Amino acid sequence: MGFTSFFAAIAFYSRLPVPARWALQFERVACFAPLVGILLGSGLGGLDWGLASLGMPVLSRSAVLVAVWLGVTGGLHLDGAIDAADGLAVPDASRRLTVMAESTVGAFGVMSGALLLLLKAAALSDLADWRWLGLSLAAGWGRWGQQVAIAQYPYLKPMGKGAFHKAAIPQLWQTLPSLLLLLGLSALPLGLQQPAWGLIGAPIAYGIAAWFGAQFGGHTGDTYGAVVEWTEALFLLMMVALQGWDLTAL
Repeated sequence: MGFTSFFAAIAFYSRLPVPARWALQFERVACFAPLVGILLGSGLGGLDWGLASLGMPVLSRSAVLVAVWLGVTGGLHLDGAIDAADGLAVPDASRRLTVMAESTVGAFGVMSGALLLLLKAAALSDLADWRWLGLSLAAGWGRWGQQVAIAQYPYLKPMGKGAFHKAAIPQLWQTLPSLLLLLGLSALPLGLQQPAWGLIGAPIAYGIAAWFGAQFGGHTGDTYGAVVEWTEALFLLMMVALQGWDLTAL
């Protein structure tokens, strides 16, 4: 079950090829979302290293990484963030889900999507060290935030495409394996030059999941995507703000 669910998660959360003949189990894909994020981020880190070896400047590399990041996920989460922004633009909270279900994209959605892409590219261009780790952690924490949203808040569209996630992660303690994995990955810089990285990811992800949950009174598949995107962007920005901090100097 774990093997088939893991590869189902890869197929569900990315555009990476998975053999069609495999009998995949999609019911528990949300349990593997942070691991898929870490693997995607690590792949982006490898691409970054390769482009750097070719002499590509950091700003151009960062723009390419964000473009590939968007492509490899198929825009799944960014689409949700755009729809959530359009919903939040409606003062009447009772109409937000209706607006989010519309096929057209509003001005607030367009601005939100553009802002997210800009923030990620800018943060990556300013991140001097541990770029591969930053990419892995950002993608991992974003999807842990999605797990928190699934476990902690009601799903608002019982017939929606994301309804089955709630059955996979009904309680918050079930996000603990992913949390421990991400905290362990955060501890890789052992020289204390970046001690805060292991402390900022969980509060950012949990806080964003809580904020969207409060705005809508729960979550939908669109707000799951918004949690992923905004956690990724804000985590990268915080890494930039904290780079160079040294606990030994305090």
